[in-house]
Amino acid sequence: MQISSEYASLVQWIRDNTDASDAVLHIHAGMIVLILARLVTRYPLSHPVPFVVVLVVAAGNEVLNRLNFGSWRWSDTTVDFTCSVFWPAMLFVVLAMQQRVGRRPSLRGMPSSRRR
Repeated sequence: MQISSEYASLVQWIRDNTDASDAVLHIHAGMIVLILARLVTRYPLSHPVPFVVVLVVAAGNEVLNRLNFGSWRWSDTTVDFTCSVFWPAMLFVVLAMQQRVGRRPSLRGMPSSRRR
């Protein structure tokens, strides 16, 4: 049997054995991949590597779906990909911005003439 059909069977089994919608399953899968990528690579969530892993896995999922169905189902693909990467992207952006802002020198130690 082909990998894409085996994968589709696994995905269908997950859908059949949960009460979650397809979108909710993609949200959870994206977050699980993000956490696993963080643990395996040891990069912080503010580093792009864990997020790039999520992008690659989400794209791989859609490629396997395309192979299984025989054609792209663009409306489904777009929603699935977006649901998978949205919250990992938000975490990456917020944490990366927070880290960069945290590196700025404090204004408390500056003389008042230099605070502007």
